[in-house]
Amino acid sequence: MIKRHNEYRTELREEMRGGKGTVRIEHFWEPKTEMRSRNRMFAKLTIEPNGSIGFHPHDAEEEVFVVLRGKAEADDNGEVVELNAGDTILTGNGDGHAIRNIGEEPLELLAVISTYHD
Repeated sequence: MIKRHNEYRTELREEMRGGKGTVRIEHFWEPKTEMRSRNRMFAKLTIEPNGSIGFHPHDAEEEVFVVLRGKAEADDNGEVVELNAGDTILTGNGDGHAIRNIGEEPLELLAVISTYHD
């Protein structure tokens, strides 16, 4: 199955998870209707400079962020680190994370959230 970039469902979330600014979410594939795997999200997130996603845990699921473009500060369950293009972060098993754009250009992330298999 092929989907062109102009076919993605796009949404804007204000102050996502208690963060700052607007996060643009481009959903590549929709869970349950287009994907049979146990993914809850498979999307590109765009966060403008100084914007963020607030700290939140992931229970019974894992989230992977891949930094595609920009510079981020990530709170990886209490450890604050800087991430650049090509870096990744994995959060799950009840741990939490937050991410903030600390660069001067939009921060672009590939985000995949998968639930645990029984």
